[in-house]
Amino acid sequence: MADPFNLRNSLSVRQASPNLTRRHVVALGALAAGLTLSARPAGAVLQLDVTPGNFQPMPIAIPDFLGGTPADTETAVGVSQIITANLKRSGLFAPIDPKAFLEKIASVDAVPRFADWRTINAQALATGRITRQDDGRLKAEFRLWDVFAGQQLAGQQYFTTPDNWRRIAHIISDAIYERLTGEKGYFDSRVVFIDETGPAERRVKRLAIMDQDGANVRYLTRGDELVLTPRFSPSTQEITYMAYGQGDPRVFLLNIETGQREIVGNFPGMSFAPRFSPDGQRVVMSLQEGGNSNIFVMDLRSKAMTRLTDTQAIDTSPSYSPDGAKLCFESDRGGHQQIYIMAATGGPAQRISFGDGIYSTPVWSPRGDYIAFTRQAEGKFAIGVMKPDGSGERILTEGFHNEGPTFAPNGRVIMFFRDPGGNSGPSLFTIDTAGRNELRVPTPSFASDPAWSPLLS
Repeated sequence: MADPFNLRNSLSVRQASPNLTRRHVVALGALAAGLTLSARPAGAVLQLDVTPGNFQPMPIAIPDFLGGTPADTETAVGVSQIITANLKRSGLFAPIDPKAFLEKIASVDAVPRFADWRTINAQALATGRITRQDDGRLKAEFRLWDVFAGQQLAGQQYFTTPDNWRRIAHIISDAIYERLTGEKGYFDSRVVFIDETGPAERRVKRLAIMDQDGANVRYLTRGDELVLTPRFSPSTQEITYMAYGQGDPRVFLLNIETGQREIVGNFPGMSFAPRFSPDGQRVVMSLQEGGNSNIFVMDLRSKAMTRLTDTQAIDTSPSYSPDGAKLCFESDRGGHQQIYIMAATGGPAQRISFGDGIYSTPVWSPRGDYIAFTRQAEGKFAIGVMKPDGSGERILTEGFHNEGPTFAPNGRVIMFFRDPGGNSGPSLFTIDTAGRNELRVPTPSFASDPAWSPLLS
């Protein structure tokens, strides 16, 4: 059989590192089918309907990937397990128990026995193989099959250093997710958060980063200063955060790729950490002046500050729309905290929240369709979403004490933290924008203030 792989793309791969960008991690090539397949019935396009309503997760079969050697096989099984966990955790897929499988996949290049997979009600089937190349790199291949149509939906191959096998699993997960939902995935991404240890009255807080599934935790600060509210740049692998050492709070920029840290400035009246503009060239923040606070924007190149609001109220927690044209923020200018929207250059603001209670921590979805928020009412803290015009408000989860929503890069999932108080501490959770599939995110210790990265590039 002729080699079915298209090897046109040839990218250099540097030494494995948790900071590798996608273009350095993988060399991509489409897998031509190279196989005799049954014709697809007219109109039989397998795609999951992810709209709210009578939603049912798609049954998908993910047999253990194959390996060329025992070591390769161990890695291959790990890759398929991560793909299974990612898709299951999304809430959109229902991976089938391998004990139900009737066919044992012996070759990625052979046509599956689709009747066996139909018998166990699989709608999609993902097969794959991991092999070691002569130069030491891993070659990862996968195929995605439409079981009922008997058709290959996608096929791809990737090359990487052995230490980077988890990223390959996330990238394959994204490819499957996108092909079956029509939306970008979010698995090849990271989360920066505050790691909290020690008793409540002497809590040590360190800046930490991990993969979106809780793996590969790294600590970015030592814990010798109080760190708060980290925020990812939408355009680079860079974060901004606020730190209290000696004296006034300082705002830092930290490049995750290089570890280089830069002081943006000392801000005596800082009331909330800055957020980046979509192009990564500006940060917007609130600064306290006496009993009120106003919103300012700083150009990161010139360090010039521009005032955006001028009120006798508390305006804080600003967040850009994805196109950079507008800002949402919280303000008590109407008597108590509500969410407002204004142009990114300042000017009149429009209130969009009108429910009971106090609204805070608004953040705009990367899709532009929702603004997530925290709402406090009757002793409960709820995480919810509303459309940018204030319509369609929906509470996703509530209890004590939920706060700090952050969107996955595709805008489909929200991460937040919950602190039950007492001798316990905060933990991270995810939930989708329909209010389904609330899950705890594993962390080594207590964790708060999550911020989701863009997809790694």
